Amino acid sequence: ARFIYKHSSVEVKRRFRTKLRRPLDLIRALLPFPGFNVETVEYKDISFTVWDVGGQDKIRPLWRHYFQNTQGLIFVVDSNDRDRVVEARDELHRMLNEDELRDAVLLVFANKQDLPNAMNAAEITDKLGLHSLRQRHWYIRSTCATSGEGLYEGLDWLSNNIANK
Repeated sequence: ARFIYKHSSVEVKRRFRTKLRRPLDLIRALLPFPGFNVETVEYKDISFTVWDVGGQDKIRPLWRHYFQNTQGLIFVVDSNDRDRVVEARDELHRMLNEDELRDAVLLVFANKQDLPNAMNAAEITDKLGLHSLRQRHWYIRSTCATSGEGLYEGLDWLSNNIANK
């Protein structure tokens, strides 16, 4: 299975990778492009090839070269950053409008749920306009990258929905 993972924060990406690496024996390899990483995750008898595309403006035009044959998109939202949630929504919908991603399932991690002012999953769902994605199979999961809470539940959903395709 091939997935694209998108989050703009390097620190959050590092934490997610660290939490997934230990129990899942994550293998990390750098691609020859700065800002792009590929990782293979073995989970529940499925081998996920995860393409981590950086959020820098200068490399966004390159993203579409990694969309072909993608079966799922993991989109991580900073639930505590109310100022950037509209930007996150626009970026998500821009990606989902790409022809190569039309059949990809969507997993949204509503991260930083440990913070007192974090938006909950229902609010993130509303702010990202997820209910408007009527033709897309999607799931949102509250997570905390520092503790690992919610990560495995999200991966369970992803593995079940890829296995059923």
